[in-house]
Amino acid sequence: MVLELGETTVLTDPVLRNRVAHLVRPGPAWHARYAAPDVVLISHGHRDHLDRPSLGLLDRGARVVVPRGLGKAITRLGFEDVIEVEEGDDVNVGLRIRVTHAEHNGHAVGYLLGGVYFAGDTDVFPEMAGLRSDVALLPVGGWGPRIPAGHLDPARAAQALQLLRPHVAIPIHWGGFRPFYKRAPYRADAGQEFAELASVAAPDVEVRVLQPGETHFIHTG
Repeated sequence: MVLELGETTVLTDPVLRNRVAHLVRPGPAWHARYAAPDVVLISHGHRDHLDRPSLGLLDRGARVVVPRGLGKAITRLGFEDVIEVEEGDDVNVGLRIRVTHAEHNGHAVGYLLGGVYFAGDTDVFPEMAGLRSDVALLPVGGWGPRIPAGHLDPARAAQALQLLRPHVAIPIHWGGFRPFYKRAPYRADAGQEFAELASVAAPDVEVRVLQPGETHFIHTG
């Protein structure tokens, strides 16, 4: 996701290549206008979130925020402004970022910034009830045929909305890549399925389903 929050452009977990291992991008390629973000947020070190060749496409002047223990890997790519964080930290990168828990394998975190909650990869956890935001970016899918524990599928993401209660929810982490041997991504309708389940589980939350490459403007605050 590219977030334009005031004067700050934030890029989250960038996977910018058209092919990563056996996965290919079925939709539009990333736009080069976003090659120089102010801030890059990395939620954890799994390859579908921390793709080093993709980071190599970015301007090295970006400030990169990563979970503790990943800083050296980023500085080796030529980034000089790297901040290691852990759950509970608050950092100021032109806007205040609160580092949140993520129920996932490894040293994963989420981020709350500028009225936006970026969950990274996570399952539902009780403390979501304390993460107040205007907009929640929630993963609802993946690139494989099943979504294991430690992730949100459409049903669990709808359950998470009952705790988070944002004004707007946008499903992410779906439809972006497919195995090269399939014509379409697995569960290509995950975003719409989430919207339908959310309309029952959390009817006060507006769900906006964006296709890969689509842009939407939301007033927050």
